[in-house]
Amino acid sequence: MQEKIEQFFRDYVTAFNRSLGDAPDYDAIRAAFAPCFIAAGPTGVHCGHNDETFAEHLEQGYAFYRSIGTRRMTLRNVTLTPIDPRHQMARVFYSSEYQRGDGDRVTIDFDVTYLLQVLDDRPRIFAYIAGDEQAVLREHGLIPDRPEA
Repeated sequence: MQEKIEQFFRDYVTAFNRSLGDAPDYDAIRAAFAPCFIAAGPTGVHCGHNDETFAEHLEQGYAFYRSIGTRRMTLRNVTLTPIDPRHQMARVFYSSEYQRGDGDRVTIDFDVTYLLQVLDDRPRIFAYIAGDEQAVLREHGLIPDRPEA
């Protein structure tokens, strides 16, 4: 199972990087997700559906990543915790590379925890938990600080 899940995330990263370029592969990103999924992070828990609205969010998200100078993401490591024969918890460690407007390059290491269901020998994400991406991007000067309240 370890190799199957690692390959799943290598394919996910490949699709992510293609989506940063001139030939976005949102279909491959969507194929990694179950028909419905849960996203949890610092702004709360959100329920999503793998539909046209999700496709629009992907398009907007990748436009944002391109606008802040995201160049590529690499997979560093995957650790698995089996839940049962069809479910896995995967903690995935990534590095993202950016080029700021001043030309400086920035690399940010981060991790995301995913819950996966494996049906018909195919993993799909049905939940993920991510850290405060916006705060990290601000900390590295990739997006402006929030205005004072």
